[in-house]
Amino acid sequence: MALVGKTIQIYLPDGNPRSLKIAEITSRTVQALLIPRSKLEEAAARQELEGVGIYLLFGTSESKAACYIGEAENCLVRLKQHNRSKDFWTHALAIISKTQYFTKTHIKYLEWYCCERALKANRYTLENGNSPSKPHVSEPVEADLHDNFETIQLLTSTLGYPVFDEIRKPINKELIFCNVKSADAKGEYSEEGLIVFAGSKANLEVASNAQLWIPNMRQELLDKGVLVQNDGTLEFISDHVFNSPSTAAAIVLGRQSNGWREWKYSDGKTLDEVKRQR
Repeated sequence: MALVGKTIQIYLPDGNPRSLKIAEITSRTVQALLIPRSKLEEAAARQELEGVGIYLLFGTSESKAACYIGEAENCLVRLKQHNRSKDFWTHALAIISKTQYFTKTHIKYLEWYCCERALKANRYTLENGNSPSKPHVSEPVEADLHDNFETIQLLTSTLGYPVFDEIRKPINKELIFCNVKSADAKGEYSEEGLIVFAGSKANLEVASNAQLWIPNMRQELLDKGVLVQNDGTLEFISDHVFNSPSTAAAIVLGRQSNGWREWKYSDGKTLDEVKRQR
């Protein structure tokens, strides 16, 4: 199915682009409020936060991108509780209905479904201690809530937290490869950066003149379980997004690399030739 255009309105109540943001698709009833932790007191003046909804806390835990997903009959009260009890988060995202449509059952279902989709996407470490159970809802209500989730997913990603977005493999003509020595990596250059796909192999050894960040990042990926040592190589167990082609190439090859020249298409053309020189 082809993607269609969307118009998203983002309102800055105090005019500061790094402060509170209120996002919505104007034709939909779902609204998202992104709140920096340091601005929680100012956000408390927003009446929307006193409503029923789900919320997501974003931050880092043990150097990993982390997220906590919850539901509340009063989002502001719950966020204040987490402000006192949880350390890892820096931003909160509250999802409410502009028409006060959500009920307790609705948000419990959305909490469960959001957790399921976040686990499937595997982009963030979920800080939820226990997985919520799936509540019973009627078939028409379930269909409506799935439609609400599509809006939630779009708003969440637009605000910079693609917690529900699965990394999808491209069609074959868009695949790129990095094959030097034992390295045998496959990926895609996308709007997020360079995705190295699960099953790719990286050289085990790091060059003696490699900058320190290369072995450090490799160790972080080993600690996260993205990389494992396997048969004389490092293997990617899951898809991973790097912020640039050169960072991806350096991790795969174990040395400083110009990723624009190291990553090549099946016809031998470099990423530079296809995406920059063209």
